[in-house]
Amino acid sequence: MVRSEQEPPVWVRRDGDAWLLDLHVQPGARITAVAGVHGDRLKLKLSAPPVDNKANMQLLAWLAASLGVPRSALRLVRGETSRQKTVAVCGVAAPWSRIQQDSKP
Repeated sequence: MVRSEQEPPVWVRRDGDAWLLDLHVQPGARITAVAGVHGDRLKLKLSAPPVDNKANMQLLAWLAASLGVPRSALRLVRGETSRQKTVAVCGVAAPWSRIQQDSKP
């Protein structure tokens, strides 16, 4: 079965006016990029280290740039100290269609 571009993938769900993105984050990677799907989450590699909130800040900045929204349109809902994170996104109709497999910072 082929998924249409209008149907969200398993790692995206609607919550009121926002979209929730379920992510698996790998900090300390060589580059920042999408690394595919990890279970029911989108896997992202981040070049920032997992100290002093640097990885979370880079995650939100990278998502904002990839989605073309201001940083204020994103909010870390869950997983501040975990690799399993949930980010709320406002102001984007279909965020999954803007996050490309070859996206770079």
